[in-house]
Amino acid sequence: MRALLVGCGGISRAWLRSVMQMPDVEIVALVDIRPEAAQSLAQEFGLEAVPTGTDLERMLEQTAPEAVFNCTVPEAHAAVALTALRHGCHVLSEKPLAHSLEDATRMVAAAEAAGRILAVIQNRRYDARIRRLRHFVASGALGPITTVNCDFFIGAHFGGFRDHMEHVLLLDMAIHTFDQARFLTSADPVSVYCHEWNPAGSWYDRDASAVAIFEMSGGIVFTYRGSWCAEGLNTTWEGDWRIICERGTVSWDGADGFKAQAVAATGTFLSQLQEVAVPACDPGDRIGGHAGNIREFVRCVREGGIPETVASDNVKSLAMVFAAIESAREGKRVQVRI
Repeated sequence: MRALLVGCGGISRAWLRSVMQMPDVEIVALVDIRPEAAQSLAQEFGLEAVPTGTDLERMLEQTAPEAVFNCTVPEAHAAVALTALRHGCHVLSEKPLAHSLEDATRMVAAAEAAGRILAVIQNRRYDARIRRLRHFVASGALGPITTVNCDFFIGAHFGGFRDHMEHVLLLDMAIHTFDQARFLTSADPVSVYCHEWNPAGSWYDRDASAVAIFEMSGGIVFTYRGSWCAEGLNTTWEGDWRIICERGTVSWDGADGFKAQAVAATGTFLSQLQEVAVPACDPGDRIGGHAGNIREFVRCVREGGIPETVASDNVKSLAMVFAAIESAREGKRVQVRI
């Protein structure tokens, strides 16, 4: 698959480290508004023979790729994707899908009209451990899910554009956790109440902490507590999860720590509980973070099919982000518009 990569900042390296291990993907051009960024990336990955430039339209015409890897900043996602789709390209985009729900809707419609795949990198789905957890709760071993809680606390000193972003945690990071919640529950968002703030001592210009309560379909409640300026006792990047079901609870620390207890007997003040193993499962090839996500996209482009992170579905995760932002601004519970 011939692919053009646009946006040669830091995140593009995670993409190229994966792509360079895929003999069925050829990078045919690198594009960035800063010519030196594209040239530096080409040198770093041994792509000196690949053309670089600043004009996406011209490079698309010159190289005629089958797909575009969109690694630009969120504000540019829509413009890049719409341009690529007009040129008949499939598009795999860095998250979030778009900087607004309106842009996301236009992008989904454009992909449908073009008959092309538009998908998003949601690399945290492509982890064998979260697939193990999903397989366990879906097995019904603990009964139907009632409540899902996730904590995300990391003191992240990025520097650069994130230090100045509005809604930096919700827009740039919570999309991962919200998408994970949809993945684990197979439920869709209904409403949310969110409070957002910037703690004293924060090195961010805008709100970098948030608490959100989502109502999901099927009566499931999902709660999120997060901060990107929490020093000490950091969670993993995957988050710290507790899933409460009708007949027991399972927790996952985002790494290799799984614990589960099921009800063994009732009739006393506290039910009798028994430890339950969370069995390993075969996740197939949907593992490896970026690599797994890219592999599935490539396979769907080459062989047909719909990627798990196709934009028409992922827009539901994005809608959770914008509903949370709207709730935080208005100070009230709002419906999630999809």
